[in-house]
Parts: sequence; structure tokens; C-alpha cells
Amino acid sequence: MPGYHSPPILGAVLTRLAATAATLVLLPTLAACGGGSSSSVAQDSGPSTPTSPTSSSSAVSTTSCDYPADSQSATRKVDPPPSTPDVQGQVPVTMKTSIGTLDATLDADKAPCTVNSFVSLAKQGFFDKTQCHRLTTASIFVLQCGDPSATGTGGPGYTIPDEFSPSDKYVPGTLAMANTGQPDSGGSQFFIVYQDTPLPPAYTVFGKVSAPGVKLLQKAAKQGTDNAFGQGDGHPKVPVTLTQVTAG
Repeated sequence: MPGYHSPPILGAVLTRLAATAATLVLLPTLAACGGGSSSSVAQDSGPSTPTSPTSSSSAVSTTSCDYPADSQSATRKVDPPPSTPDVQGQVPVTMKTSIGTLDATLDADKAPCTVNSFVSLAKQGFFDKTQCHRLTTASIFVLQCGDPSATGTGGPGYTIPDEFSPSDKYVPGTLAMANTGQPDSGGSQFFIVYQDTPLPPAYTVFGKVSAPGVKLLQKAAKQGTDNAFGQGDGHPKVPVTLTQVTAG
């Protein structure tokens, strides 16, 4: 999850600060990440045709996930997900928002523990009626959501393990987890990439938003931010509220 509003360094990665300063923040600079920003938007053919998640397969049962308690981040009371993921394959997700519907597909085979947590939270209504609290429009191009407190400090009351890989890329439509910059520190906060963004493979990529959804985000992003956290980094001027998130 991202961290508190100790003004983040713009042109940095998406993280959430630790509990005492726990908002989703952008920390390491992109220069340190070794790349510049791209102004072009990559073509997005949309997610592959989703298959229904299943609950009894050997592929799923071989994975075990640890979700340590993190009571300081808890913003809504929810049950932690099962330690053995009960989803696999391509999991369809619908995010109804104030700017339109964002359809997405989660990859439970690539990131089983992350998807397991996201689906569990969605089924418990954790994301419903929450604001996406951060938009960046310079150097990196993402919308950050998943904190019911809309401060960047909140989470589900537990943390999730990292599942990123060296091949992860942050292209338009990418769904990825924010974190504190420490190992296995993700929670409920996630970000959606709406334009090519050069980030190091340090944020678990767990799904993809369809091309029409990316266009909705691009339209909202054109209206800019209130620059609360720095130039091109703040609350979106066009509020984006997750009204209902359904998964599976």
C-alpha cells in the first residue's frame, strides 16, 4: 500500500508508507530506476477471455499464502483470506466507478496469493464506496485505489506476500499492488497504469484492465490533479469512486 503524505518524491515508485506514516506514496526516483517516461500509450488488446475461478484443483492446493496481521492499517473489518487460494486461472472482475465501468481480468496462476486476497476483499465489500485517492500525471502515470480511508494510510488489517517477477512491465491497463518499499508489505491498495510507466519490477502485477477502461482513466487523467503531493501528483480533479467491485 502507499504511504502517508510526507510529500513524496514525484517521479518515483508507488508505495505506501509504514503504519505511522502509511499512505500510498511514490518513493524511489525514476532516475534511480533507470528510465525515462514515455508519452505514448501502448496498444491494449484487452484481457484474455476469463474463465470461472475454481476451488478444488491440485494446482491451487499446492500454494500456501501467509497473511500476517497488520492492525494499524485496518480501515474496515474483514476476515483474512484463506491461506490456500480457492481461485485459479483468469478471474473476471468488474469495477463500477463514478467515471464508468472498468472490466478487468486477474491472473491467479501468476499471483495466486494476491488474487486470493483481492477476491476475498471484493466479496466482503471492502472496496465498495471508496475513493481512489491518488493520481500521478508526470513521470509515472497511475491511479491508486484500495484504501477505504482515502488517505493512503489504510488497508485490510493484514499484509500480503510479494509475487513480482523480473519480467513485470507497467504498460497501460496493468493492475499492480502498492507497497511500503519493504518486502511483503502490500495490503489492499493497488494502482492502475493508464500510460506506459517505467517502474522497476518491484510491484506485484496481478491483472489487467480492459482497453475501454483504460480510455476512461485517460480521460479523467487529462483533467489533472490538485497537486496535493507535488506537481502532477495528488487527488484527481475528477473524483473516481469505486462504487462496487465484484470478482469471480
